[in-house]
Amino acid sequence: MRALWSGVIQFGPVVLPVKLFPATEEHKVRLREIHAADSGRVQHRRFCEAEDREIGYEEVGRGWELPDGQVVPLTDQDLEHLPLATRHVVEMLGFVPGQDIDPILYSRPYYVGPGGPPAERPYALLVEALARTGQVGVCKVAVRSRERIALLRPRHRMLILQTLLWQDELRDPGGPRPVRTGHRGGAGARRGTDARMHGCRGRPAPRRVPSCA
Repeated sequence: MRALWSGVIQFGPVVLPVKLFPATEEHKVRLREIHAADSGRVQHRRFCEAEDREIGYEEVGRGWELPDGQVVPLTDQDLEHLPLATRHVVEMLGFVPGQDIDPILYSRPYYVGPGGPPAERPYALLVEALARTGQVGVCKVAVRSRERIALLRPRHRMLILQTLLWQDELRDPGGPRPVRTGHRGGAGARRGTDARMHGCRGRPAPRRVPSCA
């Protein structure tokens, strides 16, 4: 597997060379867009407003739109030289108990591998220390030209870099609101729910998890 990022984990005087690898892939059922009247395939074409003509994919670039509507072109070289302090550094901010992180903040996971043979022993020691203490490392890192908060956590004797969502990326629940069991019949209902949960423990997980109700 080809590494998508290489750099170092840095905390205090420790500098550990590492590489990041994709940890997940999506398997989607790809449906074609068709014209409902005759089942003809629908094509999406790229059209230049300035020249009033269709252009090929190789002519497409990227740009940043200013408040006045002007667009500043950006090349891959421009994006590579963005002034991000953590471009090739996993900057450790501290360590906290793993259970203190709300899973709703989890975004994308990456496998973290040692950057070479000299890094293997300190890498293994860090994995062991996190697993033994139940701690996770909170860090900042820039992946794909975007800086994010992330976690370093152990899994199967490897490190996982788990990027997190920023607080403003979480949606307000809107319609659903927290509900209470109420006092009337609450204890009996809780005992019944606990018993059903206990009955579901230890069963092999099926492909589609049925309701335990």
